Amino acid sequence: MDISVIIPVFNEEKNIQNLYDRLSQVMQNLNVSYELIFVNDGSKDASIGLIKVLSKKYSEVKYIDFSRNFGHQIAVTAGLDKTSGDAVVIIDADLQDPPELIAEMYQKRKEGFEVIYAKRKNRKGESFLKLLTARVFYRLLAKMTAISIPVDTGDFRMIDKKIVEVLREMPEKSKYLRGQISWVGFNQTFVEYDRQERQAGATGYTYRKMLRFALDGITAFSDVPLKIVTYFGFMVSIIAFFVAIYALLAKFVWENSVPGWTSLMIAILFIGGIQMIAIGIIGEYLSRMNHNIRNRPLYIIRDSNIEED
Repeated sequence: MDISVIIPVFNEEKNIQNLYDRLSQVMQNLNVSYELIFVNDGSKDASIGLIKVLSKKYSEVKYIDFSRNFGHQIAVTAGLDKTSGDAVVIIDADLQDPPELIAEMYQKRKEGFEVIYAKRKNRKGESFLKLLTARVFYRLLAKMTAISIPVDTGDFRMIDKKIVEVLREMPEKSKYLRGQISWVGFNQTFVEYDRQERQAGATGYTYRKMLRFALDGITAFSDVPLKIVTYFGFMVSIIAFFVAIYALLAKFVWENSVPGWTSLMIAILFIGGIQMIAIGIIGEYLSRMNHNIRNRPLYIIRDSNIEED
């Protein structure tokens, strides 16, 4: 198998046929052997039914049907577990990322690159708030991590089989695949493109999911938040030390101390706020450790036409 294409699917019934047509045309033009692995992540519409129809008509169409929604990154991981291609492409089903770009990625692979990721020049059809938060997050993450995670990129990329094998050995439950792929290393490059508007349907990436995804990325590849808590602790301790000296001087030297409810409340609220932030950040790290310790299955497959090894 030359190329395996992983397609996570969540309520994309209106895009399935068009996506298949465009992907199959690209692969035929490349004249390669290929498989299309659709991973149905608990869709509530007719997505899995349409995929099964395609699988009966075309032998290259494979599918994995989850028992429920496990999340985009887990769906991609399930696909990675089942691939057999020398090169693996990850692409979403909403057609915002053009399948035709795979041909350019494949050419880069022939030049010796093992990771070819798609870098967005612009993103059409997205709100100003989403564009702003994405821009800030990617640049903040790049500053906070010790590894170089490319900015303005998603999961749309082509990776070599050897990288897939490394990813299979990374057991963490809170997946941030684009960070993991950067961490692995090897020869990496990019191709640029204009990201299009969604062809049909509605996005499944709510702001809540985006926030959770951002936390996964930060906690998986950076301990800067914990360091910030430590710095805040030192700062508050220094301030409290000088305030204590001032209070002692006011009482025993200047003898003009007046019990102050306002200053007391400000101090309590300030220190209490710092403590709550610290507990919350530490809790995020502990929560992820707890998920790994429980070692539950990353996903549960209801049905699949991919034969077990």
